[in-house]
Amino acid sequence: MSVSAVGRELAAEVIDEVRNWLARSPGELTPHRVAAALRASGRPVGDATVLMVYEELRREIVGAGVLEPLLRLPGVTDVLVNGPDAVYVDRGSGLEETEVVLPDEAAVRRLAQRLAAGAGRRLDDASPYVDVRLGDGTRLHAVLSPLARPGTVISLRVPSRRALPLSSSVPAALMPVVSALVSRRLAFLVSGGTGSGKTTLLSSMLGLVPASERLVIVEDASELRPVHPHVVGLEARPANIEGAGLVTVQTLVRQALRMRPDRLVIGEVRGAEIVDLLASLNTGHEGGCGTLHANSALEVPARVEALALAAGLGREAAHSQLAAGLDVVLHVSRATRQVSQVAVPVRGRDGLVAMSLALSVGDDGGVVEGAGSGVLAEVLER
Repeated sequence: MSVSAVGRELAAEVIDEVRNWLARSPGELTPHRVAAALRASGRPVGDATVLMVYEELRREIVGAGVLEPLLRLPGVTDVLVNGPDAVYVDRGSGLEETEVVLPDEAAVRRLAQRLAAGAGRRLDDASPYVDVRLGDGTRLHAVLSPLARPGTVISLRVPSRRALPLSSSVPAALMPVVSALVSRRLAFLVSGGTGSGKTTLLSSMLGLVPASERLVIVEDASELRPVHPHVVGLEARPANIEGAGLVTVQTLVRQALRMRPDRLVIGEVRGAEIVDLLASLNTGHEGGCGTLHANSALEVPARVEALALAAGLGREAAHSQLAAGLDVVLHVSRATRQVSQVAVPVRGRDGLVAMSLALSVGDDGGVVEGAGSGVLAEVLER
């Protein structure tokens, strides 16, 4: 065992002893009480030791504990904890391992449970996972050990604290196309993988919507923060401990359609709400949009079909509504976090929809026209 590991184990032992003493003698956490606990356990009571133990315990009950500094890093989008010895951050250019460690598995478990409890959710052996939004907008997902290995796993998705310019997500050559999608009230989907920047792009695009229009945004977890004067947000709610109170995205989409939206936005389409989105795109709600997980723009019809079939909508009906309601797909590359493909739906003789690439961004940053470029031009000129 390394010297640092020995030191960390000793520090954890001291903190545990102080924690147990404080639990037996309830009261406010203060350096004075920490010093008393150290004396009672026969430990050294130097100023440095007292302050170290006090700060560690204070972090356990305030904010995200040792993760708090990571959550405040500029540009951070995710903080990931894989047990006590592996903590990663993503600042937009891939995962980076940090020097942050937690004392042991018990400390990771306590942190996950405290964060969940602060959001009103239960996290224990009877309910070993949680997915919830914290008070500051951070999204918490946690799975307790032994379900998760190498220990309790915590995933924190950090909302953007400032609106990013559209240029951060769109290459200059594609800017006129993306801007035209919004100004001409075309229906579009933003596709991409997890962490590719779909939400960032959509939020920036919604900032281009005229101030006279009303945006109604439906999300499973509130993440979209468009800079716009008239935004109404609806957020889904999981069931409580008794299994009551569930409000799904699908239910909220139906409510949103009754709220006179100029633009209906679904933050992420990943379930039965696809049926209501397709219906809304075909009932006069122009400018509807949302995000969808897909590996490329070409795979969007298959993804939509799979979601629709799971929701009870037949294959032919799903493709028919997709062809009639969707105008364009923007695909975001996870590598560059920028739009890399622009595609348009084309209906084949069999009635099924396929996406045709209109524009794609090459490795050199240049834009290449594809077979769908003519269709895209027609769509933009409507």
